[in-house]
Amino acid sequence: MALKVGDIAPDFNVNDQDGNPVTLSGLKGKKVVLYFYPKDNTPGCTAQSCNLRDNYQALQAAGYEVLGVSSDSEKSHLKFIEKQNLPFRLLADVDKQVHNKYGTWAEKSMYGRKYMGTLRTTFLIDENGKIEEIIEKVKTKDHTAQILK
Repeated sequence: MALKVGDIAPDFNVNDQDGNPVTLSGLKGKKVVLYFYPKDNTPGCTAQSCNLRDNYQALQAAGYEVLGVSSDSEKSHLKFIEKQNLPFRLLADVDKQVHNKYGTWAEKSMYGRKYMGTLRTTFLIDENGKIEEIIEKVKTKDHTAQILK
């Protein structure tokens, strides 16, 4: 069952890059940008994460907490954050628990080959944990503009 605007965003409990547990319920009262991306240190994911980094103050001014999610490890996330100087947390969803709750782990195909992978999707969640918007056609180099429009 796919999530839609108006649904309550599923809660989760997953570690960030420093091994600290993060829950969505622990962020109640804050608006959240929850962005799912395929892989640390790949061109599209780097462009997307750096666009959010470069506009982080505007996102914070709009009241958003930014969280990136991929199935990479905490160690991989830490390297990505250090290399790209990212000011927000990345969640290590290695067992795909969060991906499965949000429907972002799915069959993809590239060059005719089918495989399971992350659908690049961003969920905007309001202060009460309700999904305000789902961005499926992410413009990696201009993602903040899609969020703050």
